[in-house]
Amino acid sequence: MMRRATGLISFVGAGPGAPDLITLRGAHRLAAADVVVWASSLVNPAVLEHCRSGVELHDSAGMTLEDVLAVYTAHSDAAIVRLHSGDIALYSTLTEQINWCTRHDRLFEIVPGVGSLAAAAAAAGVELTAPGVAQSAVLTRLGGGRTAASIPAGESVAGFARHGTTMAIYLSAARPAAMRAELLAGYPPQTPAVVVAKASWPDETVITTTVDGLADALSASGIRTAALVLVGPALSSTETRSRLYDPTYSHGHRRRSLPGSTTGRPIPPARRRPR
Repeated sequence: MMRRATGLISFVGAGPGAPDLITLRGAHRLAAADVVVWASSLVNPAVLEHCRSGVELHDSAGMTLEDVLAVYTAHSDAAIVRLHSGDIALYSTLTEQINWCTRHDRLFEIVPGVGSLAAAAAAAGVELTAPGVAQSAVLTRLGGGRTAASIPAGESVAGFARHGTTMAIYLSAARPAAMRAELLAGYPPQTPAVVVAKASWPDETVITTTVDGLADALSASGIRTAALVLVGPALSSTETRSRLYDPTYSHGHRRRSLPGSTTGRPIPPARRRPR
């Protein structure tokens, strides 16, 4: 049985939704927690099945930052888990909580989670990079509206679109027309686009379209929240091949084979883990 670290606040990434996509460490922290603060609007309640009976739950969906910090203050000797959706490295309001912990000498740790980007790519059945097509991925959100003050100058979707590489757009499905207009500032109209809503949840939705058809597809679906939009030519690349497994490419674990020749080496036997 795992010992509880009293007074420790564990910021845990809950994963994209499916309760078995939380990390083992995250599940262990939930099992040992006295208090859990979670957002019912973002985290699948099935994830709480990792908690022990009798745990004290606080739903942060209707709470302010001050409300959450008050829970931390009231439980200075408890093992606390702050359960965030996805991977807490992105759009998680983590920084202000860490700053609070530092000012108040509270022990804390960060337990990363499976991000919604990985889950969305898996649901869409795509790789985000392709040799000779795209070797970078931009993770961003649409500016303007209520988020205008959060977007620094030079980080618009339109500006990133001019790079032509893979883009993942978060928290922007409610403004499909604006998203389409900014994407068309850099991508050709027929560039592949995929909308993934509630990746890994039971009601996961995947919509395959193009940049030009994105606004109509989103509007017709009725999707406005919990969606990630993937865009870029790599999403439909079928003729590319990585050099890593090319027989003419050598590295520290494999010798190069000359074109038209064979090494004549047998396939090494499979290795079994000792019992």
